Amino acid sequence: MERIKKNKVQYFRNRYIQLYLLAILPFAFVLIFNYIPMSGVLLAFKDYSLRKGIFGSPWAGFKYFRQLFSIPIFSAIFKNTIVLSLESLVIGFPFPIILALAFNEIRNTRLKKTLQTISFAPYFISTVVIVSIIFQMFSYRYGVVNAFLNLLGSESVNFVGEPWFFRPAYILSGIWQNAGYSSILYIAALSAVNTSLYEAASIDGASRFQKVVHIDLPSIIPTIIITLILSAGNILSIGFEKAYLLQNPVNYTVSEIIATYVYKIGIEQAQFSFSTAVGLFNAVVNVFVLLLVNKIADKISGTSLF
Repeated sequence: MERIKKNKVQYFRNRYIQLYLLAILPFAFVLIFNYIPMSGVLLAFKDYSLRKGIFGSPWAGFKYFRQLFSIPIFSAIFKNTIVLSLESLVIGFPFPIILALAFNEIRNTRLKKTLQTISFAPYFISTVVIVSIIFQMFSYRYGVVNAFLNLLGSESVNFVGEPWFFRPAYILSGIWQNAGYSSILYIAALSAVNTSLYEAASIDGASRFQKVVHIDLPSIIPTIIITLILSAGNILSIGFEKAYLLQNPVNYTVSEIIATYVYKIGIEQAQFSFSTAVGLFNAVVNVFVLLLVNKIADKISGTSLF
């Protein structure tokens, strides 16, 4: 019996040893950069001192959480984060789906690949460059948009100096940058659709639009739901870089979000415990929203993460 067990162990070891070796580096990466840093969450519950370290610093309990909820600007920061995130989700979420459906309808392979490459390209542009393009285009003195307005007889508008400009600039630039890359998932899902469905629809006299509505969309609905759940789970995790770079004293009332606030108090003011408490609150809200949306999606459609 022991010999049979030994042979089985040896068989599986010899057969899967290469897979195990390949998994070592990804596993080590996740362990080192995702799980070990979780010990830093303790900072939110301690009066952190660089000299004493995380474990040597005195316990503070929920002191910094109470401080967070008592600061006057907390409600404004939370509101800005929620509004910006929801607007980005509602406006930006359909674009990759529409783009994937449009690519799927292109029959010319060369044209299809060219357009896909063009739509993917902005994803690889640095956020700093994206913000620089926005400033150059909407500059009050030499921006392309104001030059066009002047040609039409209108006066120049200081877009960057207007608080209302922040959200459209953030959302629309995000759509332009990410829509093409995000459509890859839906393109892959559409490629798995059984071609016999299209043939049957053609025999029944269905138009292209009817095929999209009755074949393509139902086929990718599970993918759409899973993507929506994951997006909802990042409701408070808005990109810090673009918000910080677009921020100025004029639009501060709408551009200050949790991510930029954590940076300012954590890095600039060195309030590590307080910034960790804010970050932990952010993570807890994200997890709660993820579980809630996942439960709702499971009840409505039967599709969920778990």
